[in-house]
Parts: sequence; C-alpha cells; structure tokens
Amino acid sequence: MGNNDEKQRLKDAVIEQLHRVYDPEIPVDIYNLGMIYEVKVSDDHHVYILMTLTSPNCPVAESLPMEVRDMVRAVKGVKDVEVEVTFDPPWSQDMLSEEAKLELGLL
Repeated sequence: MGNNDEKQRLKDAVIEQLHRVYDPEIPVDIYNLGMIYEVKVSDDHHVYILMTLTSPNCPVAESLPMEVRDMVRAVKGVKDVEVEVTFDPPWSQDMLSEEAKLELGLL
C-alpha cells in the first residue's frame, strides 16, 4: 500500500474516531457539529487537528481538546497528535451537518 493510501486510511480512521466524541451540551458528535475544521496526517503519521468549541465560554474548553487528542492517539498507526483550538471563524449552527440538523430537529 502506498504512503498516500496509508495516510488516507489513517485520516479516515481519525475521522471515524472523532464521530465518537460528543459535546456534552448537544447530543451530536463534534464532527457532525462542524467543530472540526481540519484533519491533516503527515508522512510520519503525526495528526494535526484544527477545531473550535461552540463558544469560548464552553464548560469543556479545557477537557474537550484533550479528549479529542486522547481519542485520536488511540487510533492504530497514529504516532502523535496536535490539537489546536481556534475561534476564527466562530462556530455557528450553519456548520452543522445535515445529519446533525435532523438529529436536533432543525430541518
């Protein structure tokens, strides 16, 4: 399997893992909430995740990025994980996936 295939497999596995992390205030995973802005996998299998929180005053502002890091670190083949939190652009309901909008009764 080529290196690009392996990186894509790893990225897919990371995204699958992110579907298992939930915002404690909304019963939808953080990926479908649109809180994950970017997932990059380097050639040496280091994962970079750019994410946001639903608000800067989010009660899990400290713990949620650590939970994301720990969950992604558990993916087989991942060497290391860097999670960066940004508020640019700020999260809004427009970022919800169709699945999340359905789940929350917004469609």
